[in-house]
Amino acid sequence: MREAATIAKTAPSRLRSLRWRLLGAVCAAVLLLWLLTGWLSYTQAQHEAEELMDGNLAQTGRLLLAILHDNEDDLRELAGRLATVRGAADNIYEPPLEFQIGRGDGSILARSEAAPNLPVLGVAGYSDILRKDASWRVLNVASGDGRFRVQVAQSIDLRDRAALEVASQTVLPLAALSPVLILLIYLSVLRALRPLDRLAGEVAARSPDNLAALPDQQVPTEALPLVGAINRLFRRVARTLDNERRFTADAAHELRTPLAALKVHTQVARLSREDAQRDHALRQIEHGVDRATRLVEQLLRLARLDPLNTLPEPRAVKLHALVDGTIDALRQATPDAAQRITHTLPPDTPAVAGDADLLQIALRNLLDNALRYTPAEAAIQVAVEDDGQALNLVVCDDGPGVPADTLARLGERFFRGASSAEGSGLGLAIVARIMALHGGRLELSNRPQGGFRAVLCGLRRAAAY
Repeated sequence: MREAATIAKTAPSRLRSLRWRLLGAVCAAVLLLWLLTGWLSYTQAQHEAEELMDGNLAQTGRLLLAILHDNEDDLRELAGRLATVRGAADNIYEPPLEFQIGRGDGSILARSEAAPNLPVLGVAGYSDILRKDASWRVLNVASGDGRFRVQVAQSIDLRDRAALEVASQTVLPLAALSPVLILLIYLSVLRALRPLDRLAGEVAARSPDNLAALPDQQVPTEALPLVGAINRLFRRVARTLDNERRFTADAAHELRTPLAALKVHTQVARLSREDAQRDHALRQIEHGVDRATRLVEQLLRLARLDPLNTLPEPRAVKLHALVDGTIDALRQATPDAAQRITHTLPPDTPAVAGDADLLQIALRNLLDNALRYTPAEAAIQVAVEDDGQALNLVVCDDGPGVPADTLARLGERFFRGASSAEGSGLGLAIVARIMALHGGRLELSNRPQGGFRAVLCGLRRAAAY
């Protein structure tokens, strides 16, 4: 049972093996070619043997006619002498020659003992005759003056045996060399595929953190695209691992600050003798917990967005309702600050294709940034622009804007610039990631008249998605 199971597992693996497929295809093609060559050689050799024996018949017939000339009186003695020169019975290359010698009127002058009983006045030339269950190849020739007729015959069975022997001797060497040829093909295939074995061995021997490019020297041309694809995969995996390591390090660094502050305020609250001082410390603890919670939420959100390549289920999103809902949520959380936010979207603003929850998070982050980094009296406005191909959702304010050197780095993870305002440095990175999933982009710029402008560009209309 175990052997049967092993064979069952081995057979499919060999069918998938490039080595066995190549070996099978080459051997099949070579054997087919050899079979065709053998058959052609066999038939050609058989034909040539027949031609050779026909030539012997013709030569013998003409020889007998030459002997008959001026030797008519010695024919009886000639027949006896010819009977003594018959070849060996088991020698197929010397088939017995049967003959009849007669006059032009059809009378028989001499004949061999086993010659077929045929009239000597038969049609001149070659013919195949069946006589008493025996087949004969017969040649009738006549002298130039018509006085004599000679009939020579050979057994077709003996002729066929001789022709088969000649043809077999031509084909047998090809058949004998077939195993040698198959062995040479097998060794050639093994040698040709050896670079792939070395490549597989090198990949298998690597440690998980070894993502260096595979060498492409001595790699067959046909395998270079595969090596190139593997190297590109290694580079992508290396970048992903680097990003994850950097993200983990940055996240640990960012969490360390609020946790240290929480520890300090906890110690102050525990050591405080005055109620006012203790209450202040407890409020700071609560504020630190909120900050840490917000940071963890942002990290979890990025962790969920990073593995995605596209939106799982895009649907029609009504921008007017989305903007209204986001601003209302902000006003409930921060009633005073959110009063600065207004929007100019008409109720019939076209719907866009996307994920409503993700777009709301993106808009919420832009508005949070505007509230956090602008003075209390600065106005914040949300608008929509139509560039003919897509809709752009714009958040702008009339605050101080962003320094040019800081503007270029906005959107990098954990980058907060020189501002003293609280923030995780992840909000804009999350927005950029959300827009990438929507096939769009985040554009950030300072307004010419002053203030900052953030645009969710490339939101496609729902019908065109």
